[in-house]
This record gives sequence, structure tokens and C-alpha cells, in this order.
Amino acid sequence: MVYSELPPKTTARKKVRVPDITAAKGARKLTSLTCYDATFARLLERTTLDFVLVGDSLGNVIQGRNSTLNVTVEDIAYHVRCVAAALRTPLLVADMPFCAAGFDAPATYRNAETLMRAGAEAVKIEGATPALCAQIQTLTALGIPVMGHVGLTPQSVHALGGHKVQGKTDAARIRLVDEAKRLEDAGVFAIVLELVTPEVAVDVTAAVHVPTVGIGAGAGCDGQILVLHDMLGLNKDFRPKFLKHFASLEDLVVEAVGEYCREVADSTFPTDGRGHDEPRRQTES
Repeated sequence: MVYSELPPKTTARKKVRVPDITAAKGARKLTSLTCYDATFARLLERTTLDFVLVGDSLGNVIQGRNSTLNVTVEDIAYHVRCVAAALRTPLLVADMPFCAAGFDAPATYRNAETLMRAGAEAVKIEGATPALCAQIQTLTALGIPVMGHVGLTPQSVHALGGHKVQGKTDAARIRLVDEAKRLEDAGVFAIVLELVTPEVAVDVTAAVHVPTVGIGAGAGCDGQILVLHDMLGLNKDFRPKFLKHFASLEDLVVEAVGEYCREVADSTFPTDGRGHDEPRRQTES
């Protein structure tokens, strides 16, 4: 099988599209995770996730950096192509990384086009300045769906003074509600709320007619998103208060590799005939 050919559809679910995300407001909770490669995308395809985000968090979990600021549009596009090779049912959203949107309108449009041509079905943009909202309005008018993002915006981490919970004051609450309303007016179909106090997240969710998707923002949002590697417990040392490890894959991986090394060392692997099986992956179908 070649990855340029989509795998057979493995679920009976219909394809999730932008109107399905919007229609979930007040009807059901949305679920989402990040994803960066075809292997995990193949597994997520077998779940009931509503949308998958190729996030600039790949700078942390894939590239090993301490922030997302070095992630480029080309990085995101590469991983979008990887995920799109195996994902069919959830909506595929791509992050617009640092400096990819807002500074220069033509560049914003070109960057969004790059991600859509790579296989994204929508883009996510951090921030809600008037200039950025004007560009979002143009993108949506051109048929490029946009997901908004307010609260802690990691691309502005230096300006915010670090990864701090947002919305702790009345002024911050008013600002976040206003930003969400501006994004809704600009045409976004959903808004990510990151590291916002649960009370303010409830206020923002009630103030807009599009779904809110929380990460570290409490249960009052219309849906939730987590970084895939974090919720799978692939880094046991990373434990922000809002995160739950739904598995402990770090230990499983280390144990499996350790067992492999032991069996190779004592010649119990491969067993007779095991080394001559047909290759698991083929370059041609």
C-alpha cells in the first residue's frame, strides 16, 4: 500500500465537516486531539473524534524544542500531508504557526493556501486583533474555514510573561469575551480557549454562537482538545494540572524495547522462520 492512497474507511461514521462542528453547539460535546503522523492518524481514524489538529505543538513533542516559535509553515504542511494520508473521517485542522498570520495580509493568505493544499480542511489562527480578524474574514470569504484561538496563545508566550492562566481579573474576562465575539463576527466556526479560568470559559462559551474547545479551561466549554502524546502518557514528567494521562505508554515503550534488546542479546529473537516473513510494509500495492 502506498500512503498516497487513502486506506479503506474503517468506521460507519460519516465524514465530519465544518458545519457538523458548528452544529454541535448546545447539542453535544466535541472531542479533539493533535496528531502529526500517518501511524497515529490511522489509529485515530478508528475512534469517534470530531476533529484532529496538526498543531504547532509539534515543536515540543516532535522536534524537542522548548517552545512552538521555531515551527514553520513548511513544518506544519509536511505533517498535514502525513496525517492526511491516513485520516478520512475527522475534520483535519492545521495550525498557522508563529508569524504565519496577521502581519501581512498577502502572506497570511499564501500560508493558509499552503496548508489547505497540503490536505488541511481548515486552519487555526491564534489571536483576535482587529487586523487579524479582518484577514480571517477574508479567508472565510474565500472558502478557507478558520478556527480561532484565545486565552493563552503560546505564540505570544513572551508577551504574556509565560504560560499563565488567563482571565483572572474582570478586565481580562471582558477582554476575552470581546475577543471571542470579534472572532465570531469575523467568521470563525469554533474557538479554542487555552488556559482560561473555568468561570471565564463559561462566560465566553455563553457569549458566542460558535463552539468553544477548551484545553486547561474547565468542563464548561463545548468541547475539549489535548496533545495526543501528553494524554497517552508518553512523557510522564509533563503533568500540568489540567492534563490527565489516559495511558502510560512511556513505560510500555521502554519495557518493550528493553525486552527486544534482551532477546536479541541472548539470541531468542528472531526465532526460526521469523526473520523470513513477508515485509510488513510494501512500497507498492
